Formats: sequence, structure tokens, C-alpha cells
Amino acid sequence: SAGIKASSRGLYMWNPGKHEFYSSTGNQLGELAPADSSGTQWAGDFTYIKTANGWLYHAVVIDLFTRSVVGWSFSRKRNSELTKSALKMALARQRPQSGCIFHSDQGIEYAAHEYRELVESAGMTRSMSRKGNPLDNAIVESFFHSMKTELVHQRMFENEIDAVAHIIEYIEFYNRERLHSSLGYQSPSEYEKLAA
Repeated sequence: SAGIKASSRGLYMWNPGKHEFYSSTGNQLGELAPADSSGTQWAGDFTYIKTANGWLYHAVVIDLFTRSVVGWSFSRKRNSELTKSALKMALARQRPQSGCIFHSDQGIEYAAHEYRELVESAGMTRSMSRKGNPLDNAIVESFFHSMKTELVHQRMFENEIDAVAHIIEYIEFYNRERLHSSLGYQSPSEYEKLAA
């Protein structure tokens, strides 16, 4: 190996405030009835996309009532900037209702102090999945699964620009045209209009 060695140093640095933070944010979503209007329950997660010149991280924020992707971001790095950018976009496009639940897993990208501040300053309530219980975030997982099946696994992106262009196009399709069985075979935008 040409002098390359993996380093796990710094990945698990002791952070005194972290454990208190995890225990103070339970899974609020698990105790609630499903959302009955838009802007009351949002969820966020990220995935990685392979391109011909490396990996790209892709984060989304989804409104759990309409199943609509309300914010997204892309980055070469996996950090709280990635997840914050997606939330900032969602906040710029949609006004969540006061106390709107924002649900994520316990990843450090969502646990970071500046991420927490962004959620709280937007008047939202944080909620986190229990460790190893991805079903808490099933709606976001469902979006990633559809996107990978219908788009990502069908082609090899040349680079990140190619990937971003196609994924944004897919998100627009997903929000406006794709029929969702969970919404009675309507698109998220149709469903939102009917519910308004």
C-alpha cells in the first residue's frame, strides 16, 4: 500500500455534551399520529451517490404529510454543512408551522451544535431515531430507494455536476408527477392542493 493508511483518530473523540444531547432528544415522532397537514412533521437524511470521479453525498428534507422533498443539498463531504444546507433550503421554500417536528437519525451530521441551533431558531422541535432503528425514518428511506432504483442504478454519472443535474430533475418529477401509493396514487403537489 503506497504509504496510505486509514486513520480512525478523531472519529470518536470524547465530547462531554454529546450524551446529554442524545438523551434529551427522544423520538418525538414515534409517539405522534401521522402528520395531518403540511409543515407539521419534517424528516431529514442523506445518502451517497457514486460518480465516475468519486462519491457525492446527497441530503434531503421531506414533508411527511405531502411526501414532498422540500429541501436538498449535495457535497463531497459528509458533515453538518451538508445537512444544514438541505434544511436551510427547505426553510427558504416552505414555512414550517410553529413546533414542527424535525426528525433525523442520531448521526453526528444532525447532532452537531450548529445544526441543533438552526432547527431550534426555526421554531422546530427536534426528534431522533433510536439507534439502529431506521424504520423511524421510513418515508425518507422510501424516497432514496425510489431515486436509486429509478435513476441512480440505471446510469453512471460522469461527475458531480452530471449527478446533481439528474437528481434535481428526479426530485422535481418525484414532487410533481410521480404517483405515490401512500397518497392514494396522487403526486405530492396534487395531494397538497387537495388538502389545502
